[in-house]
Amino acid sequence: MTQIGIDFGGTKIEAAALDKSGAFLVRQRVPTPDNYADAIRAVVALIATVESEVGHASSIGIGLPGSISPRTGAMRNANTIYLKGTSFGQDLQEELGRPVRLANDANCLALSEAKDGAAAGSRVTFAVIIGTGCGGGVVVDGQLIEGANGITGEWGHTPLPWPRADELPGIPCWCGQNNCLERWISGSGFHDDYERRTGQRLKGDEIVVLARGGDAVAAATLDDYIDRLGRGMAVIANILDPDCFVMGGGMSNVTEIYDRLPAVIDRHTFSDGWVGKIVPAKWGDSSGVRGAAHLWPPE
Repeated sequence: MTQIGIDFGGTKIEAAALDKSGAFLVRQRVPTPDNYADAIRAVVALIATVESEVGHASSIGIGLPGSISPRTGAMRNANTIYLKGTSFGQDLQEELGRPVRLANDANCLALSEAKDGAAAGSRVTFAVIIGTGCGGGVVVDGQLIEGANGITGEWGHTPLPWPRADELPGIPCWCGQNNCLERWISGSGFHDDYERRTGQRLKGDEIVVLARGGDAVAAATLDDYIDRLGRGMAVIANILDPDCFVMGGGMSNVTEIYDRLPAVIDRHTFSDGWVGKIVPAKWGDSSGVRGAAHLWPPE
């Protein structure tokens, strides 16, 4: 049995074939095309290339930015703009002549890590994606939860909780709402906050290096980032009470968050003491493609 997963990202599309044990058999990457028709062709060609090496796959799953409307089947909220409003899954199935399953890329990370990654053995897993944007995914008892409207885990577009006076009236978000978590706790939000304080535009890892070196403004920016992230995670803890938060995206590489987040979450949960795991994704940037392959159960 061979399963193929596709991770459709903003800059690259990766295809991988996994054997029944979950081991990689082959991996291929191509740059993400700049238009829809070429994107369909690129995915079809990637699958053909992988199958030329491993034979016919038993299933194909695809992780994508954005989500799929359960009413229309159309893509929505994708940061790859040309995917919005398209029937990507249906169009791809017609080209391939076989079924495919699609899911949000954050959901794929959650599924991958709950199955055989850093959250293995957890009953309730919440995947925290803190990269260019802010997303999430939920797995319960090994099953991906997508919800009645296909928006489970979209915590990035809920308001920053317990806002301080200096965090109000808030920052407008591209989604049309105001003061969304994504505007604060994504990697983009982190360096936006530093720029507001200093007028300088630096990359997130550059700000972290400055903070570790004793720069007061960078350190304050990092302190506030961890506090806001913890407040956001505390809301999830109060609603879902996950055994494990598994972290992905560029900001998940900031090691300080793992020591300092539990105390922030504990201060804001409705409990006599919060206990849970907060761990980086075991599979790193391979989680998306692995989770996509696992959208189908093994035969």
